[in-house]
Amino acid sequence: MTNLKPVHIIGGGLAGSEAAWQIATAGVPVVIHEMRPVRGTDAHKTDGLAELVCSNSFRSDDKEQNAVGLLHEEMRQCGSLILREGDNTAVPAGGALAVDRDQFSNNVTAALESHPLITIDRAEVAGLPPEDWDSVIIATGPLTSPALAEGIQKLTDESSLAFFDAIAPIIYTDSINMNIAWFQSRYDKEGPAGTGKDYINCPMNREQYYAFIEALITSEKTEFKEWEKDTPYFEGCMPIEVMAERGPETLRFGPMKPVGLTDPNTGTRAYAVVQLRQDNALGTLYNMVGFQTKMKYAEQTRVLKMIPGLEDANFARLGGLHRNTFINSPKLLNDTLQLKAMPRLRFAGQITGCEGYVESAAVGLMAGRFAAAERLGKDFVAPPATTAMGAILGHITGGAVAETFQPMNVNFGLFPDIDLKDVRGRPLRGTDKKRAITGRALSDLQGWLVKNGNLAA
Repeated sequence: MTNLKPVHIIGGGLAGSEAAWQIATAGVPVVIHEMRPVRGTDAHKTDGLAELVCSNSFRSDDKEQNAVGLLHEEMRQCGSLILREGDNTAVPAGGALAVDRDQFSNNVTAALESHPLITIDRAEVAGLPPEDWDSVIIATGPLTSPALAEGIQKLTDESSLAFFDAIAPIIYTDSINMNIAWFQSRYDKEGPAGTGKDYINCPMNREQYYAFIEALITSEKTEFKEWEKDTPYFEGCMPIEVMAERGPETLRFGPMKPVGLTDPNTGTRAYAVVQLRQDNALGTLYNMVGFQTKMKYAEQTRVLKMIPGLEDANFARLGGLHRNTFINSPKLLNDTLQLKAMPRLRFAGQITGCEGYVESAAVGLMAGRFAAAERLGKDFVAPPATTAMGAILGHITGGAVAETFQPMNVNFGLFPDIDLKDVRGRPLRGTDKKRAITGRALSDLQGWLVKNGNLAA
């Protein structure tokens, strides 16, 4: 099969890396075009493939009661490179799957560089890809280069939607005052690499909390350029100070909620709690959970050191802000992620309007399998709508309303309902319903894999 023309992938992030792995595993050659380090972005710090620029968490790993945990399991069963290396580089994070971000990127890069059917081209694709590239996956993520974004916009006659995404600060562990802070996962929950004591918790009393809220609201913020001022935020990655402006209690019911945590110094629940999650395998770095910010650097240092336990915090990375772009996928893409206006182009990852690391990689996985099957001349059916992958695909390729389309994480609201009843004849609810949905998904996935799983056969 080495005489096959290659599939070209633009972008070496999570989606592009996963797509390349799926294509090469099917026996089809692939070229990854990654512009870093020739051209950098506003958020990336390295030239590694699959670099994580925001959090280091892939979120819940619970495959029975959580939609993203189900997605993890589906991708594992599909031979996902991203989940394989996520598992290999896992760090303690309660019920979540979090990774050592540097080792994760290094492992993914090494796997792709060593595959005999994968070529990595370190150059920018300026504008639409050349016409002789008859199969292309655009997986440039939320930081698409201006030249390519302009080409897509002209081709589709659509204005790109955009929003801001904020990055959380990372702190050196040895600078955290553990006489005040303590280790505990919420409700002592253990996860794939956890012990039930995976987060560092910094408590606040009522007076400290309201002083902190005031400082957030009055702090100096990053000023937007004129063309950025009307760009909306994505709700799932809202800057901490923007949340504070919504009301003084907002954070206590969001990233600073104290439930499920007991301060061992007092034996009681604090008024509010700031959690930090391990960011690398050595445990020398912790990131501030839910603390994305657009405060200026000097203000971040001043305001965040008001948090009890972080008075002497030493920051390995301060927070930041970057502009994300995505296309109106329900209007522009068909059900195999091809651009209707130019079918040789497929899209994958966050540029399609899926939100989250795992969701982006999952769309890359599907785009890769679609492209490989097309190149091999094989029929390929999309994952069932009852699976997490199928639910995401259905949402971004037509399930969502084009006029109000916004980025979406995987959630049970995207799945077809399940018509099952309990022993008393009542419709299933709560955890019973979630378990039924995830059980159905994994069963349907097995049937799909039998028919569509091994493209190389």
